[in-house]
Amino acid sequence: MFLTNAGMALLIVGVALGGTVAMECQELDRDGALKLNQIQLIGTHNSYHAGIAPSESRLWKIRALSAWEGLDYKHEPLMQQLDSGVRQIELDIFADSLGGRYAHPAGLEMVAAAHLPPDPPFDPEGLMMRPGFKVMHVQDLDFRSVCQPFKACLEEVRTWSHSHPGHIPIFILVETKQESTHGPMHLTEAEAFTVKTFDELDAEIRSVFPPEELITPDDVRGTCDTLNEAVLTGKWPTLKSARGKVIFLMDQRHVGPVYAQGHPSLRGRVLFTNAVPGEPDAAFTELNEGPASKIEKLVREGYLVRARTDESTHEARMNDTRRRDAMIASGAQILSTDYPASEPARWEGNYFVALPGNAVARCNPVNWPEECGAK
Repeated sequence: MFLTNAGMALLIVGVALGGTVAMECQELDRDGALKLNQIQLIGTHNSYHAGIAPSESRLWKIRALSAWEGLDYKHEPLMQQLDSGVRQIELDIFADSLGGRYAHPAGLEMVAAAHLPPDPPFDPEGLMMRPGFKVMHVQDLDFRSVCQPFKACLEEVRTWSHSHPGHIPIFILVETKQESTHGPMHLTEAEAFTVKTFDELDAEIRSVFPPEELITPDDVRGTCDTLNEAVLTGKWPTLKSARGKVIFLMDQRHVGPVYAQGHPSLRGRVLFTNAVPGEPDAAFTELNEGPASKIEKLVREGYLVRARTDESTHEARMNDTRRRDAMIASGAQILSTDYPASEPARWEGNYFVALPGNAVARCNPVNWPEECGAK
């Protein structure tokens, strides 16, 4: 087991999967001492990923077996993930301002050309023909999602949120996809994300979530000159004030400057960028592969960190828990996996990722305050 005695001793600050709320949690919420960056929770990587359909998989295995193996996972619908205790979801989005750009995946044509049995309908309601951000992993090749389009995914989250008042805040990681090649293949030309595109992204998010249901960079910065100054001086909101809300995070670092253009230190923006620590917009950063020592340092300084406990099914196939255990111990607040406890791997050992006691969230093992008890 990966649980340590110290880990077992941590106070549960969320609702355990068993359904009860710890008394310590109630007391902690009343005094509002615990900050948003002083908890740790489980998230899912590519939370929308519905898997690759049977005939499409057959082609992948013939033409690119190792690539297919890395994508051989799928997730439950978003509401089921949230029901099971997941508190971070990841949505990969493609801009589609006119609609129809991704409505006819080449993968479907390849299945037909190979005379393989047709897979389940890809877009029976014609959603892909409408303008708006689309959710998928790789256009033409890995295009099935548990929700579509992006706005509908957000509406599912909001519906769940309203049905669970006072929930641990939900972190929504957004990856903006604009690549048009995958290995040697040229894919449907992706639409670029410009400042205007990002304005439309913010507007779409705000059309679903009103200000009182969001935690934005402006909320964290407060009167500080920069976000970086705010997080280094402990200005993250309390867990008490953050309950029932959502926080949007940007996955790729290279698009951060475009998103921040005209918005110094992310003034007026919705998402927190995946920023270089020390930069004016730095509050959230990703160290998906660690090292754990660097994550711990950044967590102690006040940054919010996302790390991945597994990748491309490698750890899951071998039931290799070393990376998982290191990331949990590092204090990374967001632990992203393809295998939360409700969706264990199907290979020997049934690899999965969970917090002690299957808690939805716990006091962070690196920077918890005195209110969480003795270390």
